[in-house]
Amino acid sequence: MRRLDKGAPIREAMQAAGLDIPRLAARTKELDDQGKGLSPAYVGFIVGAGKSAREETSKRAAELIAGAVGLEVIDLFTDASSTPTESTSTRTPQIKGARTDAPLPEQLMDQAELARFLRKSTSWIDTQIAASAKQGRLWPGLIYVGRSRRFDPRAVLTGMRRRPAA
Repeated sequence: MRRLDKGAPIREAMQAAGLDIPRLAARTKELDDQGKGLSPAYVGFIVGAGKSAREETSKRAAELIAGAVGLEVIDLFTDASSTPTESTSTRTPQIKGARTDAPLPEQLMDQAELARFLRKSTSWIDTQIAASAKQGRLWPGLIYVGRSRRFDPRAVLTGMRRRPAA
C-alpha cells in the first residue's frame, strides 16, 4: 500500500485522534489479532515527513494504522499494485550483449572513453591488449596515433563477439 499525499492524511488523522507515534503504535497492538501491532519506529517511518519516511507499506500495517485512527484504509492509502515495481528513473540492469545497442560515436575513442562505453575498467583493456600481444595479434580496434592509443568502438565490439573474453 502507498500512503496518500506523502502521509499528510495520516498525520492529520493522528492529530484529530490525539495520538502521537508511541500512542499510535500502542493502539495498533491493541487492534492486532496477533497482539503484535507495529513498532513505534515502523509507525514513524510510515507517518513521517522527513528523509527516512517510507511511501509504501504492507497491507496489514495500513489496515492497523487506519483502524487505530478510526478511518478506512482508502482514506489514508492507495493500492500500490497499480504502480510500477521497478524504478523508471534509474538504470535497470542490462542483459549480456545489450550494451552493444548503445549508439556508437562517429570518432575514435581514447581508453577512458572506451572503458566507459564497454562498462569495463581501463586495466581490463590493458590486460586484453597484453593478452593479444602475447598471441602475436593486435587487439581489434586498437589504433596507435603517435604514442597514444585510440580505439574504433565498432571494431572492438566485432572482435569481442568473435572470440571469448580472456
